[in-house]
Amino acid sequence: MIQLRTWKVVLVLLAAVFGLVFTLPNALPTSVTDHMPALLSKRLNLGLDLQGGSYLLLEVDTDSLHKEQLTNLTEDVRRTLTDGSIGFTGLGVAGDTVRVRLNNQGQVGAATSLLRSKLVQASAQGVRDLNVDAGPDQSVVLSYPAATWRELSASAVQQSIEVVRRRIDSLGTREPTIIRQGLNRIQIEAPGESDPEKLKAIIGQTAKLTFHMLDQDTPLDQAAGHIPPEDELLPSETPSEPQGVLVRRRVIVSGADLVDARVAFDQQGQPAVSLRFNGHGGDLFGQMTAQNVGRRFAIVLDGKVITDPNILGAIPGGTGQISGSFTEETASNLALLLRSGALPAKLNFIEQRTVGAELGADAVRAGAISLGIGAVAIFVFIICAYGLFGVFAAIALLVNVLMIFGAMSITQATLTFPGIAGLILTLAVAVDANVLIYERMRDEAHAGRTPIMAADQGFRRALVSIIDANVTTMISALIMFQFGSGAVRGFAWTLFVGVLTSVFTAVLITQVLIGWWFRVAKPKALPIA
Repeated sequence: MIQLRTWKVVLVLLAAVFGLVFTLPNALPTSVTDHMPALLSKRLNLGLDLQGGSYLLLEVDTDSLHKEQLTNLTEDVRRTLTDGSIGFTGLGVAGDTVRVRLNNQGQVGAATSLLRSKLVQASAQGVRDLNVDAGPDQSVVLSYPAATWRELSASAVQQSIEVVRRRIDSLGTREPTIIRQGLNRIQIEAPGESDPEKLKAIIGQTAKLTFHMLDQDTPLDQAAGHIPPEDELLPSETPSEPQGVLVRRRVIVSGADLVDARVAFDQQGQPAVSLRFNGHGGDLFGQMTAQNVGRRFAIVLDGKVITDPNILGAIPGGTGQISGSFTEETASNLALLLRSGALPAKLNFIEQRTVGAELGADAVRAGAISLGIGAVAIFVFIICAYGLFGVFAAIALLVNVLMIFGAMSITQATLTFPGIAGLILTLAVAVDANVLIYERMRDEAHAGRTPIMAADQGFRRALVSIIDANVTTMISALIMFQFGSGAVRGFAWTLFVGVLTSVFTAVLITQVLIGWWFRVAKPKALPIA
């Protein structure tokens, strides 16, 4: 095992070159790395505690989500019963249920069956996602099971995380940490982003885009006292419509069918947002414009009418344009929001913090000092304890550090302050492996074996203990990474990468160096005996 094989030497040299090449960009100025190939210019991403940035804690408003779900169900019931020619009155939300009273007692059974066939969907386990039951006083009651509400909330949180991630990535913020916290909270750490208000402006807007037809048959002054049930009065951003706009509740096309949104300019040269729909949305948009020439439709964003243009003719092809009182910046932000997708529910900001660059620089300095002190202490100990073999172990440790930084740089991993602690712990674990090997060599030498045999048996018999100890450490690191958050994940990731490189360097590099020493010096005794 102690033989100096060619493949071992080549592997050690490649590992050292890898660590040096991919760690070096972190020590070079930006003016130099900007002219290097992309693969060779990657740097470590510093976490929020090292670089400074913004911290936000958000809560998904699941109550408003439930309310919206019940409102949508109410409109589905209205449309289904109307299409089925079943008369009804008193349709509305009552608590967590939707109730509708039928005009004819004899149609309760038919209405219940119709609503079940049109609105109820069964899961793969055969469980219904909506309960439709006959109620008192010739009514029908619709309610969602508790499991459906839980699934809806969980889905909304996960979807919100993905939408928030896309929006932050579009801002150019590097390596944001976005994780779920508890049942309905989202934690965001954006290193390098010093303005949390900018993040809030982009993240917090729901960006729910819908297209509706206007109700031009009901004058707004008459509707002020009584809005038809199929309509709703929405505020308008158009100055000429301060009282709002009366629109049909039914959504013709929604943002779910949107493929792309970009900044454009209208016929007057003012900033606008051009839209492109998928095939389904394009067909619906084309049908709407073809069937309603001469009428107006409303483009609604987050419950406000942005514009309500007149349809001059059919608009096929699935493209459209939103124009209004936009600046280039507001048009760009709106296009970004629409491209990223709509949030399924409102986000409430619970907490925000800003870590200044000065504090981040202090943390970097403190981390570098602590790492240096820890490394020097380890080097002094191992060299004093084992002499020449301690020098070999110190060389292996240096390659280990280069490999860790190189691996984290090429994978664009984020280094946090706890990650530095994990790096120091990794060095200690690597030294522990060398201690096991060298102590085993010493025992074998005391048992009367020759130096070459003692060294060989030292590596062979210590290897089992080294692998056992490091496997358990890797399992612990994986558990912390999976279930931890923020600083814990940074510590776990550095520890996991460090364990992999430590086993390699502590066993293979020291073995190659000791094998080279045996070939050159041909010793009569081990220097640690």
